[in-house]
Amino acid sequence: MSTFFDSIRRTGFRRGPQRILGGVCGGVAARLGANVMIVRLLLLLAFLLPGIGWVLYVALWALLPWQDGSIPLERVLSR
Repeated sequence: MSTFFDSIRRTGFRRGPQRILGGVCGGVAARLGANVMIVRLLLLLAFLLPGIGWVLYVALWALLPWQDGSIPLERVLSR
């Protein structure tokens, strides 16, 4: 399982410093070089689709590493 989480860390995605809630949009925007407001707007539009926005956000929240490299899902599974 650690190779799975190590591969997530190697993608370069981190929760961004421009956080409102979980830092997911800030991290995605920083990695893609996009404006964080555009990423937030696209996520809000995804919330209009039945279930897709919520599932996507929760999955990213659980899998995106913090700035120190720790991944929330990995911490929960290692307990």
